[in-house]
Amino acid sequence: MSTEPLLVRARGLWEGLAAAPVSFAPVGGVDVVVSPESGMCPAGWVGLVSLGGSAIVTAPGERAAAIVRDALEVLPVAAVTDADAVRGVLPVARVLGPAMLAYLSPDAFRPVRPGAQAVEQLPGEHPDLRRLEQLAGEEDTGEAGLREITSPAFVLREGGEVVAAAGYRSWPGRTAHISVLTAPAWRGRGLARVTGSATAAHALAVGLLPQWRAGVPASRRVAVALGFEELGAQLSIELA
Repeated sequence: MSTEPLLVRARGLWEGLAAAPVSFAPVGGVDVVVSPESGMCPAGWVGLVSLGGSAIVTAPGERAAAIVRDALEVLPVAAVTDADAVRGVLPVARVLGPAMLAYLSPDAFRPVRPGAQAVEQLPGEHPDLRRLEQLAGEEDTGEAGLREITSPAFVLREGGEVVAAAGYRSWPGRTAHISVLTAPAWRGRGLARVTGSATAAHALAVGLLPQWRAGVPASRRVAVALGFEELGAQLSIELA
């Protein structure tokens, strides 16, 4: 699959999550719509997603949409999901992101062999995953979202304890939203690549589009190593 089919599927996903008539322009442009039920951001916030050089934005009401529409006119499309740039033109109270959005096609996938460590499958509600979340801490656990996965969890153990895990949550548009979490003491050893690879392989095998959303450079590097292609970014803001 080339970049264009990936982009078409990714755009279709986010246009659906917008929960209002909106579309990415074929070349450039920002489409701002009112959507109180938007799935692109928390309720009452403004959601901004850029993909392939175009962007869509959802606002909770008419007044917010008008403010955002006027403000974003002065920004290039590439800056619509740049938190600092958006703060420069809008009164922002809180921000989530930005996070890069990367997608994987079967022909670009670069699977990772687990080596001496066997990848085990666990149900998403398994208590060993909750123990891993305790080790990782509240912030990283919330970012990873392992509690939300609908797939099996693909895990690595050390001394009987789960030290890394990944899985995916089924999203609209036959999308697999991937979650990855590694215990702090075990980071930097390639474990996320192994569990992430097993998760991506499972998603591709059932015809889903793997999506990797990452804000930190280390997570983005894992995605790129597996063959994911970064096509855009997501940002959520609460207006002051």
